[in-house]
Amino acid sequence: MSTPIPTLPVVVIGSGPAGLATAAHLVERGQDVVVLEAGTRAAAAVRAWGHVRLFSTWAELTDPAAEKLLAPTGWVKPDAGTYPTGADWAELYLQPLADALGDAVRCGATVTGVSRLGRDRIVDADRDAQPFTVDYRTPDGREQRVLARAVIDASGTWNLPSPAGGNGLPALGERAAADRISYRVPDLDDPAVRARYAGKRTAVIGSGASAFTALASLAALAKNVPGTRSVWILRRGISGSTFGGGTADQLPARGALGLAAKTAVDEGQADAVTGFRTAAVERDGEQLVLVGDDGRRLDAVDEVIVLTGLRPDLSFLGELRLDLDDRLQAPPALAAEIDPNLHSCGSVRPHGHRELAQPEAGLYLVGMKSYGRAPTFLAMTGYEQARSVAAAVAGDIEAADRVELTLPETGVCGGSGLFDDPDAAGQSGGGCCAPAAPQLIQLGVGAPTSGSCC
Repeated sequence: MSTPIPTLPVVVIGSGPAGLATAAHLVERGQDVVVLEAGTRAAAAVRAWGHVRLFSTWAELTDPAAEKLLAPTGWVKPDAGTYPTGADWAELYLQPLADALGDAVRCGATVTGVSRLGRDRIVDADRDAQPFTVDYRTPDGREQRVLARAVIDASGTWNLPSPAGGNGLPALGERAAADRISYRVPDLDDPAVRARYAGKRTAVIGSGASAFTALASLAALAKNVPGTRSVWILRRGISGSTFGGGTADQLPARGALGLAAKTAVDEGQADAVTGFRTAAVERDGEQLVLVGDDGRRLDAVDEVIVLTGLRPDLSFLGELRLDLDDRLQAPPALAAEIDPNLHSCGSVRPHGHRELAQPEAGLYLVGMKSYGRAPTFLAMTGYEQARSVAAAVAGDIEAADRVELTLPETGVCGGSGLFDDPDAAGQSGGGCCAPAAPQLIQLGVGAPTSGSCC
């Protein structure tokens, strides 16, 4: 090494909300930073779901250090009480923040590997004294490398959606049916996308906010286009927690999502199929037939939307030493707080650099990637993570340890239960955080269909 490690930059992987917030906190502390973004523009993943409205308001979607960095540019924060779409978030906040960071943000830089200089994951000798090497590929295929004194992985989980298969693997035939399967919430304002689902029978697989959004959107389409139908496929039964916390959710727009899905079922725009774990996808002419692991065969559908969660991409960290929970692929200190088998209320104890650090000194996971496969991540969680980790990297351990985080609860306590056994879902005798779960209200009218994330 001819360059001392302290003079090297901190590399942040990903220019989403958590990545850019981390960079802003590092810049505030006088640190040299390089942000590597695979997309051609900042916040590429957020832009990919730009049509979806968030269930957090602007008040909860901007970071304090980022606001300070933006202030000299004349940036004005949008109305704190309004709900932006993903496109709004990207254009009105994330892109201006990336612009304020200037040349520190390198777009079109797909990270292909991270290691230690001259050390693969086997070698112990003098390991922590070596800088990180971060390899990336540019759109024209050129391979580049940057040395770093610390690496903060904020690359998220967007690029690895979970499959339809109930065992975590693609169902048999799922890949072959890719032309009729989507893993994203459809943008029904796009004429081409609308034509794909209008007048068709669509299966929606999943039980979270994204599935609620898709069901509500398809239900609205069904009211205008005859023949539009949805089949909602759940791997467990319908219980008090199935539709979320409703009016008990401390984020009202998030609660409204579940109520909108309930309305779709109650009003007959969607049929619910419970306790169904997809084992195979078979062709039936121009349609698809879903086959369960119990042998059940559902009526044929024209399209399938799979919204079963997202996964972290760990492939480019293969030469580093990681310590991740064996179920969630999240740092172990967070796992018990966010494990959906046990905990669904959304309340997570304050955490920062100590919980997010990896055995590889100087490596941290932040943002959605820190949650691995777990749901319920909020932007404000990522911002507090960013503040703590940036302070630690800058050597201010006192500030890094001073972590405060209060999150709005979902209104549901308890774990996911055992497939189609409602009583096992933590709703019949209390839950993870409260003696009894709130009851979902009965609907007689429709609910707002906006909101899906953060």
